[in-house]
Amino acid sequence: MASSRTVAILGSTSAIARAVAVVFARQGYGVILGARDVEENEMLAADIRVRCGVEAHAVQFEAEDFDSHPGFLGKCFELAEDSLEGVVLCFAFMDSQAKAQSDFAVARRMADVNYTAAISILELFAGHFEQRRSGFIAAVSSVAGDCGRQSNYIYGSTKGGLSVYLQGLRNRLYHSGVHVTTIKPGFVDTKMTFGRPGLFLVASPEKAGQDIFNAIRKRKNVAYVPWFWRFVMLIFQHIPEFIFKRMRM
Repeated sequence: MASSRTVAILGSTSAIARAVAVVFARQGYGVILGARDVEENEMLAADIRVRCGVEAHAVQFEAEDFDSHPGFLGKCFELAEDSLEGVVLCFAFMDSQAKAQSDFAVARRMADVNYTAAISILELFAGHFEQRRSGFIAAVSSVAGDCGRQSNYIYGSTKGGLSVYLQGLRNRLYHSGVHVTTIKPGFVDTKMTFGRPGLFLVASPEKAGQDIFNAIRKRKNVAYVPWFWRFVMLIFQHIPEFIFKRMRM
């Protein structure tokens, strides 16, 4: 018997996605976990089933294999049995700015994973929810997309593009009763940020997961995680360009 409420988590083996999945599961949601690493994803699903007492399904998901996305969506429908209420996109790829500048393959992969893959899979979910006239979509963007800094502007531009895409999707789906939430985390203690210089106000994945769940539940349009990053980025955004371009960030 399928759960009465189910949510799909994409990129489920990342630290933030794990935390999001656990919060939803503790609230009684069944979870469909989409990730590339089958073995790790299966262990996560088993852990959630034991700890939270809900259905948890591990399904292989390849963000960069765009042709496989319709099949993944079909698998979600098969497992959820019409109980699929929403999707939370958490996958991302980040490498150093220096590598992205010198190796186009690195820059292209950031664009393909963070932007193109998001459009590919979310448009499929959007079409389903739009037709059903209910549901929610949430996606993890980044505060890095709020302004272009020399230290990570290639990664930041992929997240900035994602944020604009989500804004347009929100505008489109509003009229169908489907809500879209853009999540903009600051620094979170994950593998992607470990060892990187200049980090401050670092949040735990558990705190980020709870904040993301709360933002979805409250149907927020844009949620900074933690909340104070909204004001941190507001300061950056109001620095005049003739000053900003001289700064080393």
